[in-house]
Amino acid sequence: MGDFNREVLNGLPDAFTMQDLCASISRASNHLPESEQQSTKNTARQTLMLAGSNYEVQFKPDSGLSERVLFPVTPSQSNGIEDARFVLFHNEDGTQSYYATYTAYDGRMILPQFLETSDFLRFKFITLNGPAVENKGMALFPRKISGLYAMLGRQDAENIYVMFSDHLHFWHSMQLILEPRFPWEFIQLGNCGSPMETEAGWLVISHGVGPMRKYCIGAFLLDRDDPTKVIGRLPEPLIKPNANERDGYVPNVVYSCGSLVHGRRLLSPTEYPITQPRSRRCRWTRS
Repeated sequence: MGDFNREVLNGLPDAFTMQDLCASISRASNHLPESEQQSTKNTARQTLMLAGSNYEVQFKPDSGLSERVLFPVTPSQSNGIEDARFVLFHNEDGTQSYYATYTAYDGRMILPQFLETSDFLRFKFITLNGPAVENKGMALFPRKISGLYAMLGRQDAENIYVMFSDHLHFWHSMQLILEPRFPWEFIQLGNCGSPMETEAGWLVISHGVGPMRKYCIGAFLLDRDDPTKVIGRLPEPLIKPNANERDGYVPNVVYSCGSLVHGRRLLSPTEYPITQPRSRRCRWTRS
């Protein structure tokens, strides 16, 4: 933390409003020599943007589920709140919470961010922090592993990484676990939502981008106790675009942000209608 931000925070109570923060920034700036005031303007702007990205939305209890729409509010979201990956998280004390990672887009920069709700009436928007918070496609595991939160990511826009942290909102390091291997995923890999726990391991629905920017859906399996270990992956796509999905606003794409294992069935809503049979057998390859 820089001296300027430290002075700003020292001038604030434990709980403060955006108006309080603006006033403290103004006071801290006025205390600086005139030669330094210009250099702190960018710091002040970033501080206000960060603070403005943490807020809450409350819907009325009698509102219908279809009426609860989360619209962009902050400058970092001005061009979109995208690809929310919701997961039911099981806390160690037996309680449950719904979390989601999403991409905030301002027209130039993408920023992974965080959502929290317990009832789908009150939503908390929270910024993610740390050097591992980069790019799109962060997805939280539904429980702690060995006492730590775990998250998938695609920090370099090409490969899949796993991260561990003792705090939900701070992610500092990452470990590479999966690289493109097959032609249909040569350009990049990514997850299609949070991992799902099964008897065989953590099932992750993925997407791969191949020639002609063709998005296909695949899958891979991680070890339950050590998700840095990939124990299987599909050599062929699980779902790929058909003739009806090669046109439109985002052509040649099938994509998903979440799936559900129900009994022995995998339910995976996709961005475009799928005409392929839903039930099929998959051949895994060992990694």
